[in-house]
Amino acid sequence: MGELTDKAKGLANEAIGNVKQAVAGKDNPDLAAEGKAQETKGEAQQVKGSVKGALGDKV
Repeated sequence: MGELTDKAKGLANEAIGNVKQAVAGKDNPDLAAEGKAQETKGEAQQVKGSVKGALGDKV
């Protein structure tokens, strides 16, 4: 995957994770944890995309 693809998927995962956390609130700790994990995954994907951009997609 390229830099922009990784960044786009990362943004999507972050957004979905944030929505899950907001919907879960304190009533559904499992969904909140799932949302936090997905948000973290999205952040990592964005970093991966940034690294690919810096290295010219050779990663």
